[in-house]
Amino acid sequence: MTLLFRYIFRIAATAFVMTLAVLTAVIWLSQALREFDLMTAKGQSVLIFLMVTGLSIPALIAIIGPVALFIATLYALNRLNGDSELVVMSASGLSPSATFRPFLALTLLATALVAWMTIWAMPSSFRGLRDLVTKVRADFVSNVAREGQFINLDQGITFHYRERAGDALLGIFMQDRRDPDKSIVYIAERGQAVDVNGTPYLVLEQGVVHREKGDGGDASVISFQRYAIDLGQFGPDGDIITYKPRERSTFELLKLDPNDPYVRAQLGRFRAELHDRVAAPLYALAFVAIAFAALGSPRTTRQGRGVATGMAVLSVLVLRIAGFAISTLIVRSPASVPLAYILPIGATMMALGFAFMPPLRRRSVNGSASLKAGV
Repeated sequence: MTLLFRYIFRIAATAFVMTLAVLTAVIWLSQALREFDLMTAKGQSVLIFLMVTGLSIPALIAIIGPVALFIATLYALNRLNGDSELVVMSASGLSPSATFRPFLALTLLATALVAWMTIWAMPSSFRGLRDLVTKVRADFVSNVAREGQFINLDQGITFHYRERAGDALLGIFMQDRRDPDKSIVYIAERGQAVDVNGTPYLVLEQGVVHREKGDGGDASVISFQRYAIDLGQFGPDGDIITYKPRERSTFELLKLDPNDPYVRAQLGRFRAELHDRVAAPLYALAFVAIAFAALGSPRTTRQGRGVATGMAVLSVLVLRIAGFAISTLIVRSPASVPLAYILPIGATMMALGFAFMPPLRRRSVNGSASLKAGV
């Protein structure tokens, strides 16, 4: 590893780490403010608040990582050109490929980081967040809810109890109206929140379950002596805990159960999630290649780099939007899967081909582009 390699790598790596940290912190803070009601309205501790908000960090890094790498590459190349170091390196006979090697080394490290986040850390954090929110909901029922108050456990779910007797709750009323075409009401003399192997339950005694379909439709009333309600069901997935595609491990996405009704109904989403995770790290290399193609060649102060920077930013924006569009296509059609990889790989090869183009030919291409822009 030469002194020049270490010098360029240090500039780019420092900029990448700082940009990634700042962008992640800003976006994390904006999301954390949304969850502030965990401490205010739901009576949770600061530790639970930090855990819930902290579990979103892997997803933020997976999205922000390639963007931070792109910004760091632009910064490093602008700094090298501003100090005339790119001019000196070019005049001394250093090829563009040699200048690109430090950025390639940093890109491989960043790609590995993004791949680790998307393939392992992100699904684990989403599943952990689901389990933690379920635990928070159970604590809310047993410890935070107040006597005689009607509270919302979730959108469409109302909970009430008359009074507390030790660990038991007396006079329980719970209504589930998440489905506008179906209403379920639980009424019980007493109940208690318990934890069974990490799963929270509300165990009701001496009560009835009233089910009604539609406005004034078919109704049924079932009496019970003892009835256990899985508090994990009170989420967006219905009567049982069903992990969404983003909450399942990559191995689970590779080994889907074809007999699972949820998998059959959402097969397109599972397919898109799997290929999004694998293809996401490729955008880091594509972004760096675009930045290097735009600013990797030395220019004098009279040759403004603003236009080149703007074109690079626009190219990255279009590339990422196209990636999201392809993800939507994959949900609808398996034939679109190759596009998820062709897009970032093709963009990388085109950008590097332009970056390593002979100087005279590149000037000709730039001149033609400028002429067309002027026209």
